[in-house]
Order: sequence, then C-alpha cells, then structure tokens
Amino acid sequence: MSEALGNFEGLLREALAVEPPEDLARRLESTLESITEMAADELQEWELSAMRDPRNWVRPAAALVAGGGAGVALVLLRARQRSHGSPVGIGGAREAAERTVRDLGRETRKLFGDR
Repeated sequence: MSEALGNFEGLLREALAVEPPEDLARRLESTLESITEMAADELQEWELSAMRDPRNWVRPAAALVAGGGAGVALVLLRARQRSHGSPVGIGGAREAAERTVRDLGRETRKLFGDR
C-alpha cells in the first residue's frame, strides 16, 4: 500500500510541476515599476491643503501603501536577481549577506533617489 501511495505522490508531484514563463521576472519588474511611478505621481499631485478633510486621505494613503509595497518588492526582486547566480558555501555566507545589503541599498537609492 505504501508503495502505491509513494507512486501516486510522485505522479502528482510531476503533474503539478509548473515552470514559470521565461519573461516572468521582466514583466513583474515592469509592473512594479509602473505601480511605483503611478503612486509617486499621485502623491506629487496631492495638495497639502486637502489634509484638513479626512475624506481626502484615502487616495494618498492608498498611494503610499501601494507605492511603498511595490518599491520594496522591486528592490528585493532586483537584489535577488543579482545574487541568484553566485554560489554560496559555508564560508561565503557573510560575504553574501554583505553583498545583499549593498545591493538593497543601491537599488533603494536608484528607485527613490530620483524623487
């Protein structure tokens, strides 16, 4: 019985194995960039005088949340793409962590430095 169950699990694992499309990372990156840019544009157009009425807070708050989330995801995506090709052994864990922190800082400055 356990042999049949193991075979069934293997067949199920093969059937559910899905390879992502080749251009998935590029499409995700462009979508995150456009969300970040739209949120920045929304915040730039918002007038500070409208702050008195709480009903006007919804759009800027949504822009902050969406833009911040997309910006963080974009930074992480780009840092992961850079570090994906480098093999890490036990001795290289510290160097990999330092490189990741540098990449995160560089991507954050690139993304938010122009604003």
